[in-house]
Amino acid sequence: MNLPYISDKTFKSTNYSTDHLLQAEYDNCTFINCDFSESHISNISFIQCVFIDCNFSMVKAKNTSLQDVIFDNCKLLGFPFHDSNSFLMSMTFIKSQLNLSSFFNLQLKNTIFKDCKLEQTDFTNVNLSGSSFDNCDLYLTIFDNTLLEKVDFTTSYNLSINPNNNRIKDANFSKENALGLLTIFQINID
Repeated sequence: MNLPYISDKTFKSTNYSTDHLLQAEYDNCTFINCDFSESHISNISFIQCVFIDCNFSMVKAKNTSLQDVIFDNCKLLGFPFHDSNSFLMSMTFIKSQLNLSSFFNLQLKNTIFKDCKLEQTDFTNVNLSGSSFDNCDLYLTIFDNTLLEKVDFTTSYNLSINPNNNRIKDANFSKENALGLLTIFQINID
């Protein structure tokens, strides 16, 4: 199916929960203060797009393509990234809320998460090699069978990672957040 091609456009303050976004390929577009909550963005391609102050809470994103996409100060509660098209998927997250989102079974090498809330976010079976979690809240975030080699957790907090169920070789932790590697052992540290 050939989608319409839309490039180099800026979309501002649009409610896509009621006015559905045209199913198309969006290239180098910027979306500012748009509401996508509970909408369907399935089968839409976003290439080198930037989303600023947008709400994607509980969106449906079956086969959505996200290539070189930046989410800046966005609300992505419950976003089903695992339903999206994984081919060439790459994203950057800045000051965004990703609570209850799912990245299950994705390849997310070198992904940047900066100043984000990732409470109860699912990274099961994800390759996060070389990624960075800079000043991120990882409260109850799920890392299970996750490839975390060379991941930088130095400034993140509330993390709990089972080193027996994840590959963490050459990952970086601060002394304070390294205690999150011991919670599985149910020991008391004073």
